[in-house]
Amino acid sequence: MKDITEAKRYLSNAKEILREKAIKEDGLYKDRKYVKMVGHTAYVGVLVALDSVFGDKKKGRKSVDWYKEELSIRDKKILGAFLAAYDTLHLSMSYDGNLSAAISKEGLDLAEQIINWAEQRAVA
Repeated sequence: MKDITEAKRYLSNAKEILREKAIKEDGLYKDRKYVKMVGHTAYVGVLVALDSVFGDKKKGRKSVDWYKEELSIRDKKILGAFLAAYDTLHLSMSYDGNLSAAISKEGLDLAEQIINWAEQRAVA
């Protein structure tokens, strides 16, 4: 359960950075650096939450494909949320620094949904 607490802390930190540092004006954030930071932080929170459900990988490093495979076995609905979170948080925000406040809100909502899902299924 400490992993879920950690995942929630990542999400909380992401929201705080967005609120206090990115500076929203007319539906757009002004500072791409902080949007990228928020996307990465929230995405790591998602991965931490999923790790609490899946445990350790037997061989090698975990990849997005490994997470997709594990989710496809367990819950196709949350797989869709994960794919959207990957695209929004990791690609659009972390890499591209998309300044749209609506995109950031959707990404953080997806992260919260996945973390809540993981919390209900986490191994003790």
